[in-house]
Amino acid sequence: MPEWLSVERRAELVVACRQWARGPVPFRHTVLPSGGVMSVRTVCLGWHWQPYRYARTADDVNGARVAAFPDWLGDLGRAAVAEAYGDEDAARAFAPDTALINFYDDAARMGMHQDKEERSGAPVVSLSIGARCVFRFGNTEGRGRPYTDVELASGDLFVFGGPSRFAYHGVPKVYAGTADPAAGLRAGRLNLTLRETGMASGDA
Repeated sequence: MPEWLSVERRAELVVACRQWARGPVPFRHTVLPSGGVMSVRTVCLGWHWQPYRYARTADDVNGARVAAFPDWLGDLGRAAVAEAYGDEDAARAFAPDTALINFYDDAARMGMHQDKEERSGAPVVSLSIGARCVFRFGNTEGRGRPYTDVELASGDLFVFGGPSRFAYHGVPKVYAGTADPAAGLRAGRLNLTLRETGMASGDA
């Protein structure tokens, strides 16, 4: 859904992301089990993601409990599902309880991967703010072809669910010099993904 976020809403989200980036768990480069380090920087709300599980506390960073997932962000996610699906019942059923917020500088990339740590098959809502990027959306069987390259710009909404919920996807390119100063982001790209973990509080 192109330009789904108004410039005013984008600016509000940029301010909120800067606040979340200061903690209690700050933006960090995630270290993979292989020893590799992700080029994007990530902060989480509600549940902390680390390869390849969720927890309430950021045991791979500083041990702190992550910031709460705000109700207003859940409302935004339901509005996104309603818009993308054209289905108010599906929107009402969507109950996101975590957000992964990734910041890409001009050199950052995201390899092809599946979002599969969640126990729920509910859709993933992806919001883009800042620099344009190539979003590579693939198939559910592997990282290779077939895939479709979609250019995402600031304000764009991308929702995937149903048979495509576990499709491989990644970001092979960010376009330098295409950020969104009107929204308060002079460089780089923010991507917010809202998800249902399907986990109960006792799973922490």
